[in-house]
Amino acid sequence: MPRMEIGALLAQYGYAFVFVGALAEGESVLLVAGFAAHRGLLKLPEVMAIAFVASTLGDQFCFYLGRRHGQALLGRYPSLAAHVGRIRPMLQRHPNATVLSVRFLYGLRTAGPIALGALGIWRWRFALLNMISAALWAVAFCLLGYQFGNALQWLLVDLRSGEEGVFGAALLAAVAWAVWRRRRRA
Repeated sequence: MPRMEIGALLAQYGYAFVFVGALAEGESVLLVAGFAAHRGLLKLPEVMAIAFVASTLGDQFCFYLGRRHGQALLGRYPSLAAHVGRIRPMLQRHPNATVLSVRFLYGLRTAGPIALGALGIWRWRFALLNMISAALWAVAFCLLGYQFGNALQWLLVDLRSGEEGVFGAALLAAVAWAVWRRRRRA
């Protein structure tokens, strides 16, 4: 059986990987995808576009979940209620800035849109600000991954020879980070 290299897997399934990762909490996925784009395995504009669409859809879904079932979810999940308590004062002082920044705040990537839906923010305001925030988020994290590739290329004379190790380490770090964040929230 032939051995499948990580770079080949990214080239073949990378866009699907970006979509699924950005639906949830895909910062680490976008960093890896940005690096893969630097290496020529993916195209940076497509990675950014897919991340934007998936992130927008994921947050819209969470927002409507909070809007429709917010009180039941708050009663069932006390940690979610704590996030509402954290977001409410921010929302009262700076509503637009809160919606724009919630995806960038630690621990609020998924809980934030649910909390905003439960707090009853106007749905069109959320949709517009969510799209702006998703675009900023997708571009920022993809470019960070791309620039990581530039930095590595500057440091290493022959980046191609260590490419598989870098991809492996980045994917391992992304999985470890996601597991750590999930356990910390539980």
